[in-house]
Amino acid sequence: MHEKERHRIILSAVQEKPVVTVPELVELTGSSEATIRRDVAALHVQKRLRRVRGGAEAINPPQFVGLAGRPFSVNEGLHAREKQAIAREAVALCQDGEPIIINGGTTTFQMVHFLANRRMQVFTNSFPIAEHLLKHSKNTVMLSGGTIYREQNIILSPFDNDVTRNFYARRMFMGAQGLGPLGLMEADPLLIQAEQKLIDQADELVVLVDSSKFHKRSSLILCGLKRIATVITDSGIEDRHASMLESAGVTLVIANAKSKVDAETASTSA
Repeated sequence: MHEKERHRIILSAVQEKPVVTVPELVELTGSSEATIRRDVAALHVQKRLRRVRGGAEAINPPQFVGLAGRPFSVNEGLHAREKQAIAREAVALCQDGEPIIINGGTTTFQMVHFLANRRMQVFTNSFPIAEHLLKHSKNTVMLSGGTIYREQNIILSPFDNDVTRNFYARRMFMGAQGLGPLGLMEADPLLIQAEQKLIDQADELVVLVDSSKFHKRSSLILCGLKRIATVITDSGIEDRHASMLESAGVTLVIANAKSKVDAETASTSA
């Protein structure tokens, strides 16, 4: 990752939380600890943030605390071809006219390109998903109520009266920070709270994760493997992870990423 992009992510992170640790910045940028420490020191000298023991904080600390995890703009470029192939398989499960829930995320966002010619009822907590479907499709779109978290482009509410309980779905499609023997993992308690409400409104839970997510862990469990009906991933999944899903009774769908040209054609046709 280029230095300017790392600096942008670091400065964005310190505006989202009172204090951001070096390990958190390493996870966000995919850089080494030494690189992050040099970046923090440089930004401290430029008076763009304040270096503190083990991390950094904003010069003017935020009054509103954001979510843990990488920004949407950063995640969108990671494993892009795999995400598009996974999204294609997800939409293939859908039937016109049925109600579905699409949770916010960069993998689920790719579904919008393949929903362009569908006629479905879509409930989402993702501002970019809703915006794209409204502009480029005839699907009926319903948004949850709450606060828009700019970095993740997601709408979340800690309250029960946020419209979520009024929508029933045949399937819910969602991504996750990680997937392991204990189930789906996320990075933020507010995400967990909001997503659990959504999961309760769907008959089947379909998880969209590229194969790298099987190697990532978090301290927060969203739901167990038994709640998942289907996992769609790419051909990079290891046999041991496939066996883990099979043992839990989860249907595994392998999406084969097409060439870059094919992926761009699908996006353009949307």
